[in-house]
Amino acid sequence: MNTQRLLTALALTGSLALGASLFLIDGPWSVHAEVASATADGATPLYYRDPSGAPLWSAGPRKDEDGRDYLPVYDDDQAAPAEPKPQQPAGSRKILYYRNPMGLPDTSPVPKKDPMGMNYVPVYEGDDVDDGTVKLSPGKIQRSGVKSEAVERRSIRVLVKAPGTIQLDERRVSVIAMRAESFVQKVADVTTGTRVKAGQPLMEIYSSAVASAAAEYLSTINSKTTGGVEAYGRGSRQRLVNLDVPDQVIAGMERTRVAPVTIQWSAPRDGVVLERNAIEGMRANPGDVLFRIADTSLVWALVDVAERDLGNIAVGQSVAVRARSFPGRAFTGRIAVIYPQVNRETRTVRVRIELANPDAALLPDMYVDAEIDTADTTPVLAIEDSSVLDTGTRQAVLVDKGSGRFEPREVKLGRRGGGYIEVRDGLADGEAVVTSANFLIDAESNLKAALKGFAEAAPQASDAGHATGEHK
Repeated sequence: MNTQRLLTALALTGSLALGASLFLIDGPWSVHAEVASATADGATPLYYRDPSGAPLWSAGPRKDEDGRDYLPVYDDDQAAPAEPKPQQPAGSRKILYYRNPMGLPDTSPVPKKDPMGMNYVPVYEGDDVDDGTVKLSPGKIQRSGVKSEAVERRSIRVLVKAPGTIQLDERRVSVIAMRAESFVQKVADVTTGTRVKAGQPLMEIYSSAVASAAAEYLSTINSKTTGGVEAYGRGSRQRLVNLDVPDQVIAGMERTRVAPVTIQWSAPRDGVVLERNAIEGMRANPGDVLFRIADTSLVWALVDVAERDLGNIAVGQSVAVRARSFPGRAFTGRIAVIYPQVNRETRTVRVRIELANPDAALLPDMYVDAEIDTADTTPVLAIEDSSVLDTGTRQAVLVDKGSGRFEPREVKLGRRGGGYIEVRDGLADGEAVVTSANFLIDAESNLKAALKGFAEAAPQASDAGHATGEHK
């Protein structure tokens, strides 16, 4: 009595979940075709279900509250065409067990009815082939939308994406600082952010050390003495160079033979003034930075690549960088340096990308997104990523063997990208694998395995019961 109650509860609970599946697979859009095909074959309905798809069933014909007829549901195996191999008549074949007509994991060694009065469906010997494959009827394959695609060789395009920021090229930054005590006499109309050209005047400086070295150099070159004095003259010029006097100032002294009172300092390169500390009349000590100028025609994009993608990148690879300030524009560059250190907190690796910036659109500390194309031109065996059934510890695919049979097969995978996955082991070129609705076939396989387990356990339980009775 307790067993009967348990079976009733399981049937009612499972019918709620099965109702939604039946409505999706055997929905109203395929009812007329299914009924016409089954009627033409003379099939007998297993049961009748609510026409609206609600989880309501009946053992015989009936109507719902709106007066609509319940829809008959037929066994897929009866509606399926005959197998090409000859089969024995049903009367001479051995019945292995009886399965629940609603598809629940419940079997019986003898004929019986479910709680709704429907007969259990017999399963004959030879219906299930124990070769590891899953068999589906053509109707179920069509309704489920099962599609297969041949395995072929193709190039896997792996696109590594990483965020980053724009930074100045360290090699293109110049600093103007005095090497001797000086006074700023005059400052040009140049401020922070101003773009300057190489040789453009920035300020005028007076320095007693520079004036003394200039007078000494002019005195030497004006002398007509030869020999050691010429060598001394070369030393005087080198003293001006050591004081960082601009070359054009020294050339002007040699041309005019006049030592200027103040020295004009000019920009050493084309670029942007990042820092201006020079003020008219101020005193500048040795080492004080008066101007900082950077060339922005070439900048760096410092991006953080995830540790898992480190094996896919290499120096010299092409990179497309997109700034968030310019959504429709891409800047092309190449990987210059991969820093030899992993960030402990973010598990990322810093990568330097050199970018041409002729119109100065990229500014320091601007956010960018880098896309590193790691495509390998060597074709590899690949399948669509939707073909893989991944359990976390193992990966498998369903190989289409034809005639409605599908073989689960474990595979070893490689790189992923562009919607495809590299197959390193488990498949051969040309084999067909299921690319859509494979989870339905997997569920069907699990259901049949469960039914088979129940069928094998039922005789053992019956034998154990007889043995106990005999012992008593």
